[in-house]
Amino acid sequence: MSKFSDKGGKEPPKVSTASLPDIVFMLLFFFMVTTVLRDAELKVAVQVPQATELAKLEQKSLVHYLYVGRPTKKFQSLYGTRPTLQLGDKISEINDIPIFIEKHKIKVNESQHGRITSSLRVDGDVTMGIVQDIKTKLRKSNQLRVNYSAKPKVQN
Repeated sequence: MSKFSDKGGKEPPKVSTASLPDIVFMLLFFFMVTTVLRDAELKVAVQVPQATELAKLEQKSLVHYLYVGRPTKKFQSLYGTRPTLQLGDKISEINDIPIFIEKHKIKVNESQHGRITSSLRVDGDVTMGIVQDIKTKLRKSNQLRVNYSAKPKVQN
């Protein structure tokens, strides 16, 4: 005399897939928002030197990069083979540095202007003459926070 009867042939209910598109779109939106795309296409070949004492930059939004190296094979017919300066997405002259810095300052909150850092990514084969000219132009532009990018040295 049991109250509950056993219905032997009953199947478990199917899983509802009605909310599956919502989940897929939420994941897609999440990855679109959190993914950071590269700011600039490198037109110069930069093989940064290795170093032992490195410090990580804290706020990447306060950093602008200056690439110095020889143009890649794709751009050698246009820019030659001499070491050149790349600011953002284009090959530039050293005299364009102040404008580049001001364009970056416009995007940053005014209270953080003093924390903006210029990061030099210089190819290891480039002579120091062009680097010294860049540093002089940065100093004249009142950009005194300068960083040299490097890779960690492989310990043997």
